[in-house]
This record gives sequence, C-alpha cells and structure tokens, in this order.
Amino acid sequence: MNRPLRRPRALLLDFGGVLAETSRREGWTAALAKEVHAALARAGCRVLDVAEVETDIKAGVAADKCRKDAMSRPYAPPEMTHAAFWGDYVAADWPAPARQLVVAHATPLCKRMGELRRDRRVRPGIPELLDAADGYGVPCAVVSNALSGAVHRDFTAATGLAAKLAFEVYSDEVGVRKPNPEMIWIATRALGIEPEDAWYAGDNFDRDVVCGHRAGVGGNVLMVAKGTYDVPYEVRFRPDAVVDDGHGLLELLTNAMEGHA
Repeated sequence: MNRPLRRPRALLLDFGGVLAETSRREGWTAALAKEVHAALARAGCRVLDVAEVETDIKAGVAADKCRKDAMSRPYAPPEMTHAAFWGDYVAADWPAPARQLVVAHATPLCKRMGELRRDRRVRPGIPELLDAADGYGVPCAVVSNALSGAVHRDFTAATGLAAKLAFEVYSDEVGVRKPNPEMIWIATRALGIEPEDAWYAGDNFDRDVVCGHRAGVGGNVLMVAKGTYDVPYEVRFRPDAVVDDGHGLLELLTNAMEGHA
C-alpha cells in the first residue's frame, strides 16, 4: 500500500518503463548486421559475412544483458563505453581492421542499434503528470541507464516531452549507471536541491529502487512495467509507493501537494 509522501521539490523519472514503454522490434539484429556488413565492405573488410556479423551482434547483446544484471549489485558501478561494447562484446574475435572500424564508429553504431532495436511510446498519464508538476512548480528530470542516451533525447524531443523536462541524465553520457547513486545526485545538483527533497520513479527493483535508497531520495516510487518483477536476485529494499502508470504517479503527487491523506 502506498504511504503518504512529503511534498517533493523535484520529480526524477526513469526513461524506459516510466516515461516511455518499449517493445522489441522483430528482425532488428538482421537489419543492423546488414548495415554494419555494408560499412565493413566499403572499408575493404570482407572476411565476415552478414550472418557472422549478426551472430556476434546477438552474442554481444546477450553478454551485455548479463553485465547489466551483474552491475546492479555493486555500490557505484561505471557505465560501459560505446567502444567497449563494440570492441569487446561484439567484435572481440573479428580481424583487427574490422574491429578497429566498428570501435572508431562505436557511438553512431550504438545510436543506430537503439533506433532499430525498439519501438517507444509515451506511457499513459505522463504528459498530464509533467503538466501538473509544472503547475505546482516542481521540475521534472530524466535519470536513466542507456547505451545511447541520444536515442532517448531524440524521443523526448519528437514527442514534445523535452520541453516539459528540466534536465536529462543518461548513463552513457556521464560514465556511471544506476544503482550508482551519483546518477540521482547529478540531477539533484543540477536542480539545486537535496536528494531528500526529490522523488525518484523507476520500474525495477535492482537498479531503480536500490538507486533511490542509496541516493537518499525523499520518495522512492516503483512504477510497474513489463519485467518489473523479473529480478536477477533478491533485493532487500522496497519502494515507498507502487503505481501502475503516470496517472498513478500523478495521484501521488496531487495528494502530496494538496495535503490529502
């Protein structure tokens, strides 16, 4: 059951699962493999065929998922660089010229992968939440892990959400990832508030709830999304409140700002 929360001076929101809901696109690895293979061929690297490139992209993504689960356990995990993803996770066994090429173009390749990999839609109630927060004088910011925050920035700009946000923090841009509390502290410093004056809303336990606890936020909110309860291991910390979508978070905010029990 949700407990009454103190009035926040800022709302910090995860991207995937909170600001947006995502779904995987079928065939994205094949599409990306064709583009990468064509780039290698143009550069004179013709040892690998398209199927081999796709196999290694799939392997890299699978290895990265294991890394993400493991990195939600340390206190202050760093984020992987774009070059490390392509050089170590995808192209580790490629001929040196091919590996060097994808490492040199790792940032645009990560962005392209993000564009091809998922469809994104604004979660129900989020525009209303952001508008209400603005009316209360409560700034909103995104705090999100991302292999390519540029993809998320494009989404917030295209949907008009960027104009409603005071700040966006993405792990690939700042070099640390949740549950590292520095992710939240970057946002609170930028907004000129203390962590205890902020609410943080995320969609999973091992990254988000733990991060909010470590950072000392005043309201630690879990927004249920696909995969919320698929935790890699037992997490001791529990959220202060659980909501189903942006409408539920808006209700929490309204109750806190207007003093409802």
